Amino acid sequence: MNTTETIVTEQGPMLVDWDVPITMSDGAVLRADVFRPAGDVQAPVLLSHGPYGKGLAFQEGYTSAWEQLVTGHPEVAEGSSNRFQNWEVADPERWVPLGYACVRVDTRGTGRSPGFLDPFSPQETQDLYDCIEWAGTQAWSTGKVGLSGISYYAMNQWQVGVLRPPHLAAICVWEGSCDHYREVSHHGGILTTFTRNWYEMQVVSVQHGNDRGLVSAVTGQRVTGDDALDEDTLRANRRDYGATHRAHAFDDEYYAAQTPDLSLLEVPLLSAGNWGGAGLHLRGNVEGFLNAGSQQKWLEMHGLGHWVEYYTKYGRDLQQRFFDHFLKGVDNGWDDQPPILLRVRNADGTFEDRTAQAWPLPDTEWTEFYLDATRGELTPGLPAAAQVTYDELGEGVTFELATSDQTLEITGPSAMTLYVSSDTDDADLFVVVRVFDPDGCEVTFPGAIDPNSPPAQGWLRASHRALDPERSLPYRPFHPHQVREPLVPGEVYEVDVEIWPTSLVLPPGYRLAVTVQGHDYEYADAGDRTLSNIRGKLRGSGPFVHDDPVDRPVYDTTDPAPAAKITLRTGGEHPARLLLPIIPR
Repeated sequence: MNTTETIVTEQGPMLVDWDVPITMSDGAVLRADVFRPAGDVQAPVLLSHGPYGKGLAFQEGYTSAWEQLVTGHPEVAEGSSNRFQNWEVADPERWVPLGYACVRVDTRGTGRSPGFLDPFSPQETQDLYDCIEWAGTQAWSTGKVGLSGISYYAMNQWQVGVLRPPHLAAICVWEGSCDHYREVSHHGGILTTFTRNWYEMQVVSVQHGNDRGLVSAVTGQRVTGDDALDEDTLRANRRDYGATHRAHAFDDEYYAAQTPDLSLLEVPLLSAGNWGGAGLHLRGNVEGFLNAGSQQKWLEMHGLGHWVEYYTKYGRDLQQRFFDHFLKGVDNGWDDQPPILLRVRNADGTFEDRTAQAWPLPDTEWTEFYLDATRGELTPGLPAAAQVTYDELGEGVTFELATSDQTLEITGPSAMTLYVSSDTDDADLFVVVRVFDPDGCEVTFPGAIDPNSPPAQGWLRASHRALDPERSLPYRPFHPHQVREPLVPGEVYEVDVEIWPTSLVLPPGYRLAVTVQGHDYEYADAGDRTLSNIRGKLRGSGPFVHDDPVDRPVYDTTDPAPAAKITLRTGGEHPARLLLPIIPR
């Protein structure tokens, strides 16, 4: 039942409209909670539209993630009762006192919104369009709507933005991918099991009608609505997301319907990515910024955990300046700042803030280093011909750059050219950029999800090696992923691997290295860390792993395929090389 309540917080009174019905263009009804300033005032709107259950508190639904967040960054919990904290969206106790209305909508088929659950579908995008227009025409609204939120709540901003809802005034895409094949389901053509696990654990669990006993600690209402549906009905009311990705092995019409033409985007844009977000929360923010048609657009890149900077003072201040300018018309100098805002990452885990006029950075010195299989080195000159063979499930092959007495900075995208043969008709290539300190110990970094991440990764299935010459760049090869071209066993093929962007400043004595292997990166000293919302242990690549037994039969426990033997050729007629974006210090 839709009710309005006045809630008194430390910052003052706040009106809350619980479970407001919003009618979609096809007649379906979604449910929203609206937090707004008290009194007869109008406010600009920060809207989020997602599948995690608007009534499920961050602390209750994602206990370990919340505990790690506030333990490592106590400022996140300070100054708010945190009663209304919700997973990956803005805290209304912080934003309503600033003069904003916060609207949270359960997507169709999730939480308290009935219907067929189909993540990122055209229907869901149309629903978000309808929600924006509803929020922009309410009596308490100024008519200006901004979109805010992390991950899912960021990814769908790209999709709806290109539809140009009249009341949409600005979008803040915080760690949100935009290419549903290359960044969500398949990395370099290799299926990730993340989507299946994520969907089952975080979305199906709060599907509308799923009677799990989840109750809002604030309202006492069932998080998943008042309907209690049986399992057969629930299954019929949702897409099998993981099975869909397994069935669509190429970049076909299914992904095309979810991946927008960003040249159509006109709304002011703040795209915020995470250096540690290899697998989901990095490439899309960069590519989205570059391809967006918006005349007013900014790219911000930070580090630390996936949820951290969105909630810290740094992130909140950044968002407020952006939204104040475009939703309130505040002349705060936002338009005058450079389009690139970077938190450059040091080897000790600290950051230094820097601005730039373009991405990649204008002063980038693109530098090639050749792979030498004889010495296991990265060299500035082409070495003599050599080759090395490794087992698909083994440690792979590592090539190291010589130490220097100078500081080395690498900030930007990278690419690797390999000459590969296999004793099977394919080869899955996992490229890992690594760092070692002067004592030879590996240095890892806090990733978006995993606490021990390498600075950069790239992937490619060799049978997907074809390039799109019009979209490829020397530092960012683009594979169309339209057809499989099997390898002839023993024959050598040239392949280009995209390595997602990174930022890294290495002091003298540190060594950069790159490992080529046939499986996901695992940090040797990872331990048994877990998160309550993540299936499996965090071993270096977070949940973004590639162990589907159908896509990669070597992981089939009932009938595993034999591991492939993969040979890399270097030097001579096979100038295997790594292209790095070196920044003068």
